Amino acid sequence: MNSPPLTDLSDRAREIFRLVVEGYLDSGAPVGSKALSGDARVNLSPASIRNVLADLEARGLLAAPHTSAGRMPTETGLRLFVDAMMQVAEPTREEREAIEQRLGEPGPIERALEETSALLSDLSGAAGMVMVPTREPRLAQVSLTALDAQRVLAVLVGEDGHIENRILAMPPDALGTSLEQASNYLTARSSGRTLAEAAGAMEKEIASGRSALDEASRDLVQRGIATWSEDATNRPVLIVRGQSNLLDEDALGDIERVRSLLDDLESKQSVATLLERARQADAMRIFIGSENRLFSLSGSSVIASPYRDREGRVVGVLGVIGPTRLNYARVVPMVDFTARSLGKRFG
Repeated sequence: MNSPPLTDLSDRAREIFRLVVEGYLDSGAPVGSKALSGDARVNLSPASIRNVLADLEARGLLAAPHTSAGRMPTETGLRLFVDAMMQVAEPTREEREAIEQRLGEPGPIERALEETSALLSDLSGAAGMVMVPTREPRLAQVSLTALDAQRVLAVLVGEDGHIENRILAMPPDALGTSLEQASNYLTARSSGRTLAEAAGAMEKEIASGRSALDEASRDLVQRGIATWSEDATNRPVLIVRGQSNLLDEDALGDIERVRSLLDDLESKQSVATLLERARQADAMRIFIGSENRLFSLSGSSVIASPYRDREGRVVGVLGVIGPTRLNYARVVPMVDFTARSLGKRFG
C-alpha cells in the first residue's frame, strides 16, 4: 500500500485530514464539512472544506460512504496517518503500574501469558493475542496418569514453573507399574534438559538396549517422544482472548465481516504465521486491513510486537486485533509497554 508523501499536502489539507482521521477513529462515523467548520482549528468556510475533502478523496486518502455525506479514511489514509502524523499517548503512571503488577505476580509462566492476552484485550477494547515463546523450558519433572483404557495424561513441569499437559495414546498393556516406571524414567532422563534434548538422549539409550525398561514402558516412552516431537514442530501455541469485544454495535451491522474475522482467528496456524512476521522484523509491526492477506476480507488491523528475555533475545510475539478504526495512538504504546513488561518474566 503506497500512500502519497505528507509533503504533497498543504498545511490546511494536512490539518483537515488529521481531524477527519482522529474524528473517525474516535467515533467510528464519517466526518462531514459541517462538523469540521465548527472546529476552531479550521478557519475555512464549509465550501472550502468540501473542496479540500474532495481533493483528499481524489488522492485516495479519504472515502465517502454512500450512506453519509461525511468522509472516512481509506486504508491508504490510515497508513499515512499512522506512519507520519500520529502522536502516541504514552501510558499513564497508573496504567504502567497496573500492567507491571498484573504481569509480575508470581506463578507459572503460562499464567502470565494468559494474563497478557486478557490484559491486551482489556486495554484495547479489541482481542488480545500472545504467541508462546518458541524456546523450550528445561524440565524438572514428568508424570503420567491413565485417563482411561486408551489415553494417558502427561504433565510436564519446567524448572521455571511452566506446566504443560499432553494426551498420549495408551498401549493396551500399559498399566500400573508400566506407567510408574515410564514416569520415573522420563523424569530421570529429562531433568535439567529441554524436551528436545531429553528426547534425543532417550531415543539413543532405548535404541542401544540400555534403558532397562520393560516392553510396555518402553512403548509408552517412545509414543511420548513421537507425540511431543510432532507437537513442537506443528502446533502454534497461540492464546487469544477478548473475541467478544469484536462484536460491538457497529460490527453487528456488518455481520459477514465479523464472521470472517472470527473464522480467521480460529485458524491459529495462520495467525501464528502472521505474528511470526513481527518476530522476524524484530520490531513493532502494524498491519492495516488488506495489508495482510489473512485479515483482508474482514478489514481488520493487527498491532504486534515481539517480546524479549532479559538478554534481549526475542522469545515470542504479542498484539491486538480489531477493526481498522483502532485507537492506534493509545494502543501502540500500550502494546509496546506490555511487551517490555512481559519480557521481564523471562530470564
